[in-house]
Amino acid sequence: MKVLVLGDGRLGQEIVNQTGWDLLSRKKDNIDVLTFDDWCWKMNGYDVILNCIANTNTYSEDYKSILDTNYKFVTYLTTFCDEMGIKLAHISTDYVYVNSVENASETSVPVPDRSWYSLSKLLADEHIVLFCRDYLICRLSHKPYPFPYDEAWGDVLTNADYTPVISELVIKLIENGASGLYNVGTPTKTIYELASRTKDVTETISPPHIPKNVTMDISKFENFLLSLTHD
Repeated sequence: MKVLVLGDGRLGQEIVNQTGWDLLSRKKDNIDVLTFDDWCWKMNGYDVILNCIANTNTYSEDYKSILDTNYKFVTYLTTFCDEMGIKLAHISTDYVYVNSVENASETSVPVPDRSWYSLSKLLADEHIVLFCRDYLICRLSHKPYPFPYDEAWGDVLTNADYTPVISELVIKLIENGASGLYNVGTPTKTIYELASRTKDVTETISPPHIPKNVTMDISKFENFLLSLTHD
């Protein structure tokens, strides 16, 4: 299986480090999400394209840039993958569940928070589900390893984990042919509990605009991994 990773942010670079998969970088390879037709030929010949490109400036008001990167670009990518018979693996976010139920499952109705980032990611997910014949969507969150700050929020619940951990989980899904929508993460914990695994941090309270609960039901993902051990 030949996999191409798009984007060399923290997650994309870690996945490449763990796998040796090919990489196209916006900076190094001059990839512009607004000039898709100029470089899309570089993706020919792959079995899977893993899209890690995103504008993650969560609470920016620059909605045009966010929608261009997180939604419009994904519509181009979806059409390309369908036309070329390539599977599209796409990195989404747990923020699509901010105003949904706790421990939201893949079949829960996602309700994004009041940010263009969250809305753009949800629009992209729904477009892929509607128009892509062969796809994998991973809703997740990841944190730098080791935790880089001296303080960590004790009032924010999450299924996030460190980037190397989440990368390994995404890789397992791709390598074992998972398709559809998956919540990807590890058991629920606070950001403070996660941070304390790698650093002595002070527990603090998050700012008012930060979602306090973005927990997901990860049982579908856990059952997929369990099925691998029984094959």
